[in-house]
Amino acid sequence: MDLLLRQLDIAWALFEYHAGDLDDAACLWEPAAYCWSVRPGAAGRWVADWEVPEPDPVPAVSIGWVTWHMGYWWTTTLGHCFGTGAPPREEITWPGGAAGAVAWLRGLHDDWRAALAGLGDRDLDSTERTAGLPWGEGQTLGAVAGWLNVELTKNVAEIGLLRVLRGARQHAGTG
Repeated sequence: MDLLLRQLDIAWALFEYHAGDLDDAACLWEPAAYCWSVRPGAAGRWVADWEVPEPDPVPAVSIGWVTWHMGYWWTTTLGHCFGTGAPPREEITWPGGAAGAVAWLRGLHDDWRAALAGLGDRDLDSTERTAGLPWGEGQTLGAVAGWLNVELTKNVAEIGLLRVLRGARQHAGTG
């Protein structure tokens, strides 16, 4: 458990580094014409672009989309592993701004970390908690927690790269 929590803490520290001055314009900036983002939908809810099956090539993504994606997989994982299930993907919407997205993700992180911290090896070796998880059924909770750390690290790296690209384009006067 200690290793999983240390990995989570390292990935989370990187998120906090990138989230510190994240604003709405950065979240909604699209790095390419072919880009998935989050957009205002019905009744003021922000909806994430999504296609099943995933297109080839996969579109570029905005920071807003990445933060929605993080919220989606974390809400779903928490709901199935430590709750009574999770809402469908279409019902998991982006909060509508950078501050709301960061607060949402901080809450999910805190809930996930607290849930994991109370577990032992027997819990991590069990498949009971992952039984309803769409991408974790049949896997141990430890395997799902390891996957979550990798997915979080990947998504944080995407946010960092998007911030760097946006900054470089602004510096060059091209975007």
